[in-house]
Amino acid sequence: RYEPRWDSLDARPLPAWFDEAKFGVFIHWGLFSVPGFGSEWFWWYWQKEKKEPYVKFMEANYPPGFSYEDFGPLFTAEFFDPNQWADILKASGAKYVVLTSKHHEGFTLWGSKYSWNWNAVDVGPKRDLVAELATSVRNRTALRFGLYHSLFEWFNPLFLEDTITAFKTRKFPTSKSLPELYEIVTQYQPEIIWSDGDGNAPDTYWNSTGFLAWLYNDSPVRDTVVTNDRWGAGSICKHGGFYTCSDRYNPGHLLPHKWENCMTIDKRSWGYRRNAQLDDYLTIEELVKQLVETVSCGGNLLMNVGPTHDGRIAVVFEERLRQMGAWLKVNGEAIYGTKPWRAQNDTVAAGVWYTFNPREGHVNAIFLDWPVSGTLELGEPQAKLGETQVQLVGYKELLKWVSLGEKGIVIALPQLTPKQLPCQWGWTLQLTGIN
Repeated sequence: RYEPRWDSLDARPLPAWFDEAKFGVFIHWGLFSVPGFGSEWFWWYWQKEKKEPYVKFMEANYPPGFSYEDFGPLFTAEFFDPNQWADILKASGAKYVVLTSKHHEGFTLWGSKYSWNWNAVDVGPKRDLVAELATSVRNRTALRFGLYHSLFEWFNPLFLEDTITAFKTRKFPTSKSLPELYEIVTQYQPEIIWSDGDGNAPDTYWNSTGFLAWLYNDSPVRDTVVTNDRWGAGSICKHGGFYTCSDRYNPGHLLPHKWENCMTIDKRSWGYRRNAQLDDYLTIEELVKQLVETVSCGGNLLMNVGPTHDGRIAVVFEERLRQMGAWLKVNGEAIYGTKPWRAQNDTVAAGVWYTFNPREGHVNAIFLDWPVSGTLELGEPQAKLGETQVQLVGYKELLKWVSLGEKGIVIALPQLTPKQLPCQWGWTLQLTGIN
């Protein structure tokens, strides 16, 4: 049994499925999707920081005296089709999904009895959005279902009272935040708990270790659940299951502890923005690069989309997800279930990243640009005559190569028309029998 102390909790082995999965989809959906402007931090920027673009946007488009609470009934979700979402998630090649059950605004996407009249069952869609998506994902896909949960809430009076006492009182976590966590685990049995938003309060204020001890010992998901590292001020990148370290974290080198790169297709926001321009969205080439770099360095990629207030995954997000799925259909063997190799990227060829298949014992060299010369010189793999074989994944015949001894290998790529290429954005060479 795990004790409610970090040394005990941190000693828990991470369930193997998480490292094998490599790729998940994050979904930021909430009342911030209604204005669909600026960022999911809309309420904070408008009311607390009074940032000019937000104040002007409200003055121009909403009546005087309009409050953030008034967005509640406008969060309608009339086009939300959980089966369709599940089908898009399946097509993306992702192995898990993480839905925001509650962001810093405090509005819960399930009918929480601890969030009276400030949840999606009482207000707005009048639907349990968490339950509907969980059911569809489990019925139609093999994805693991996870939930994001914000510990703090910007404007919750109980949290604000606790801040005045410098967190000596614990009214907010005992009556709101912790009961919600127990509630979502018991009701929806998520296999990822993605915690966030510590409000600068220590983990002792949140009783994070007490919750995690219950989660790992006695909860319905105790054997398979994974958690991140955002459990109170100072715990990030230090405690918990896998490390996130910061948003859009991509160190470019191997880390000793399992980590995740959570990032957004929309470079400027996690929530949906109605005024986003096309070049605000990462291209599929950029997304494949993120995935390949992340996995080579031992991380998982959690790629975010922000649905609309009426429940649609915008077509541009759907396209990116389906493109990623098409790429993974060809190159998935170089991603899923792999381990980092002794070198993460190549020393000679730019834009080449390595993974290792422990089962088959082959090294994958994923190259992001097709060389004009038709040959690829790699500095890391050392070939052995009569043993080494090189294959382009998705192409039948073995490739010819020349050994450079300790300086690597030169590989002759096949002459293919664009239509004949196995895929369009990054290719995998499978190398067997190399040092």
